[in-house]
Amino acid sequence: MKKTKGTTLPWEHPKLEEEDPKSLELIETIMKSPTYVTAEKDAEFMDSYEARGIRLELDYLKPELKMKEHGIEHTIVVFGSARIVERETALKRLRDIEKMLHKKPDDRALLRELYIAERMVGKSIYYEDARNFGKLVGRSGKTAEDCRVTLMTGGGPGIMEAANRGAYDVGAKTIGLNIKLPHEQYPNPYITPDLCFLFHYFAIRKLHFLNRAKALVVYPGGFGTFDEMFETLTLIQTKKTEEIPVVLIGKNYWQKAIDFEFLKDEGVIAPEDLEIFYFADNAEEAWQYILSWHKEHGNPLFDESIQQ
Repeated sequence: MKKTKGTTLPWEHPKLEEEDPKSLELIETIMKSPTYVTAEKDAEFMDSYEARGIRLELDYLKPELKMKEHGIEHTIVVFGSARIVERETALKRLRDIEKMLHKKPDDRALLRELYIAERMVGKSIYYEDARNFGKLVGRSGKTAEDCRVTLMTGGGPGIMEAANRGAYDVGAKTIGLNIKLPHEQYPNPYITPDLCFLFHYFAIRKLHFLNRAKALVVYPGGFGTFDEMFETLTLIQTKKTEEIPVVLIGKNYWQKAIDFEFLKDEGVIAPEDLEIFYFADNAEEAWQYILSWHKEHGNPLFDESIQQ
């Protein structure tokens, strides 16, 4: 049907009241129904169990397209505890607890907090080291805008913040993959705004951690750090992903936290599985190992002569 000037097509107006007095009321009821909302705008449908596959795809697709837009080719991924803070913050927390203990010297809970606070002051060296590592990665391209090798973290505080901060310090772009949790989790302030993503699914977030990864650097941490580290080691061990250098920074911490030799001696891992990862004492050693590993495997990350 061809529309002429001044006329309307039959579907461009509701049924006339003169034809049926109830027509407008009936149409209004229909149009208020959730079924009359297009699928992508129907929040209840999009949140349904049945639409989970669609949500998983969208959770993956949005960051993927944005990273392609920014020219992100390879990433160096840094994991570590969200609880490890910079030295001044750790010292302030320690002093606060000491003041409380002065008033309640026999409080067992405060004594436990004092012990932890003292340990956190010691571990603050890892915050500064992770920040230094971020600088090393950030300076690795031709310019600050060169995103071929870009630092990526989980986007939260602690070690993640430190690594993002280091890249930020030298003007480089840096990525944060935050995760939606029952309690609010703010991204750290040092992530490039257009490269800070909020995920619903841990699985999709993990996929993006490894999708472009050319190295994994792991600082001391807890459950979340162990989870990401062991998943990567398992994927490499089972050859479900290409081998990449995995560097554990802080040998004393890791050898106390996990007795890898015991696992080997018990026969639950093979001796060659201990070669999947490497212990490093600091950021410089970790970075040099990553560069050397890729050169030895015939796939250098970049021409080192062009580094800033």
